[in-house]
Amino acid sequence: MEKIEKEEDRLIKLEERIKKFTLDRDWTKFHTPSNLAKSIVIEASELLECFQWDDTNFNLEHVKEELADVINYSIQLFQVLNLDLIDIVNSKMDKNEKKYPIEKAKGNAKKYTEFND
Repeated sequence: MEKIEKEEDRLIKLEERIKKFTLDRDWTKFHTPSNLAKSIVIEASELLECFQWDDTNFNLEHVKEELADVINYSIQLFQVLNLDLIDIVNSKMDKNEKKYPIEKAKGNAKKYTEFND
């Protein structure tokens, strides 16, 4: 339990650092939900570009930078929308666990709508 609490503290500090970075630069006026959503997609495309021609031979540092950009904009979006990261991810995991029960999904890449009952 102690490790989980420390991870939550690290997450809170990260969220505060991102918020301070934005406030210090007076960028909140640009961080509308639609602008942040667009930025997430743009950065996700840049992340995908890291693997464009080779799935196994990629620059890990570049991958880490692009992944950090995606996460950064995602955190800013949930901050702007006054959402709780833990709550929204847990809510989605609850839904995913129902859609993808272990007995149907284990070792299976099919979408839940393709499962045979």
